Amino acid sequence: QLRCLATMVTLQGIPKDLDSYPRDLLLFISPSDYAATGSCWQYFSNIGKANLDVLQRESSQRKQLLLEALACLKIPDTQINEENAEVLGRLVCDLSGEYIRSSGGILLKQLKQCESFLPEQEEAIRSVISSGNTKYGPPSTWSASTLNELSGLIPVFGHSILQKVPK
Repeated sequence: QLRCLATMVTLQGIPKDLDSYPRDLLLFISPSDYAATGSCWQYFSNIGKANLDVLQRESSQRKQLLLEALACLKIPDTQINEENAEVLGRLVCDLSGEYIRSSGGILLKQLKQCESFLPEQEEAIRSVISSGNTKYGPPSTWSASTLNELSGLIPVFGHSILQKVPK
């Protein structure tokens, strides 16, 4: 339905008020088409807030969106800073474990919004959390509020991390 709506909306060209349309619709409009009304940064900032699960997890379209976002933000390697993590939003759910490890705890805020993870992503999240080199510190210093903040990631932690959390 969204793909059909995107086609209908763009029949007469890209509307100037594209930002006023639902963000999920933007998933079906290419960044180059959007460029006529705004910057790629603005496009991916909107995409990062869209419901990416409208697209199948490993779909070529979703992979292409991530590649184009990384290029737009000029991310040269696997390390993502806080500002770019904010722009990527839910697109971080598709980043490989290498990005998660290289970026340390920067991506945790966005990752906790993800519906599911691939095994390599789970391993990377556990590695980052276990290191204690995040704003949350080592699991042995966590409180109930820390667990509350990380609630979306708790299923990924596993016994080895959870046993270190004080009762």
